Amino acid sequence: MSALTVDPAPGSGQDWDDLVRIWEETDAPEGCKVEIIEGIVTVSPPLSKDHNTTAALLQRRLYTVIPEDWEIYQTLGVSVPGRAGLYIPDLVVLPRAVATGPGNRVPAEEVRLVVEITSRANANHDRIGKTHGYAQAGVALFLLLDPWHSGRPTATLYGDPAGGTYRVLDTVEYGEKLTLPEPFALELDTGIFPVS
Repeated sequence: MSALTVDPAPGSGQDWDDLVRIWEETDAPEGCKVEIIEGIVTVSPPLSKDHNTTAALLQRRLYTVIPEDWEIYQTLGVSVPGRAGLYIPDLVVLPRAVATGPGNRVPAEEVRLVVEITSRANANHDRIGKTHGYAQAGVALFLLLDPWHSGRPTATLYGDPAGGTYRVLDTVEYGEKLTLPEPFALELDTGIFPVS
């Protein structure tokens, strides 16, 4: 099943608040992910078992290195209004104080690390649209886990956002080690991740 998009009515002059309202009111089946990607409300099917296992394995390792007052979230919205985006990353790491209180989203500039794990149906959203969105919003580190990359699963760490683009800090094939810099200082063995 591929992602479903919900376009605002042509010529309707949709602004950010209208898009967010549509996002909030979209009644998707349970387990589906609803996001705004480049101004379009997108509904993706429930994630695979391997996808969820990858997120869980990475989350377990991240908890060993993050500060006590930070948390890791799996269903928290990240607002990227400069790219007409409201993303639901697979993992978001940020100070707990930022994610405390009413609402269901945080500003992207508050995020310390965002992780996206590609799905076959919508891998290009993560590889292209979201990469540019996170960079433009100034998210310090973006880890893209891509089990669908050209038949060779890869992990790519992006950082140093400037001018709406990232610098690639490291790219490895699954099975190799990738190091997340401070404040994480985590050597990640990508061989633990399942390959679909």
